Amino acid sequence: MNGLLDNKVCIITGGAGPRGIGKATARLFHEQGATVVIADLDLEQSRQAAADIGAERTLGVVCDVTDKASCEAAAQAVKDAFGRIDVLINNAGITQPLKTLEITPENYEQVTDVSLRGMLYMSQAVLPYMVEQQGGAIANTSSVSAQRGGGIFGGPHYSAAKSGMLGLSKAMAREFGVHNIRVNSVTPGLIQTDINAGKISGEMQEKILANIPLNRLGDAQDVARGFLFLVSELSSYTTGAALDINGGMHMY
Repeated sequence: MNGLLDNKVCIITGGAGPRGIGKATARLFHEQGATVVIADLDLEQSRQAAADIGAERTLGVVCDVTDKASCEAAAQAVKDAFGRIDVLINNAGITQPLKTLEITPENYEQVTDVSLRGMLYMSQAVLPYMVEQQGGAIANTSSVSAQRGGGIFGGPHYSAAKSGMLGLSKAMAREFGVHNIRVNSVTPGLIQTDINAGKISGEMQEKILANIPLNRLGDAQDVARGFLFLVSELSSYTTGAALDINGGMHMY
């Protein structure tokens, strides 16, 4: 049986977390035939995460998405190893549960640098290769927080960063469509990952579920399946889109 991503080389940033969206996406892509590269801050953790997924068609690389040279080095390492780059998942991100008047310049830069600047730098690192091969797909982890003005854990600067990702995604989709490069985003709702592990009390969960028509929290696999759709030929005529994966928490 052929996979949806046979012979595709896919980079996933922020992919080393054991229960994260990135690692779940890497595992699903690998199952669908892709060569998977996990890029994260710690080289050993990236390599271990890659090894967890499979002994073949995997690679772990170090990458600080807030550093342009680091992104370029990671992309070059992938190109040197596999000869091409077909897919980029801009998934690296951090959050802080602050209110507007509590956000310091350092807080703002920490959150926006990883999500928004990181998306720009990593995309800039891989796009020349995609242009050269006249094809590719980029998908980005935004958030329902970008659409509804906040979520459960992220502060306003998190919403701003994730909103910026949607705008940047559309702009890149418009610019690079002529090169057969598609750029889309997912907007997850509350997903059970390493970031919020142990932070949702029973009472809080009950309140949250009251506003989710599907009556459950999401898991990383739900988002991974959305990414698979957006970077495979299943979505060959989709670009500049945001795919809501929130159980109905936000509808418009």
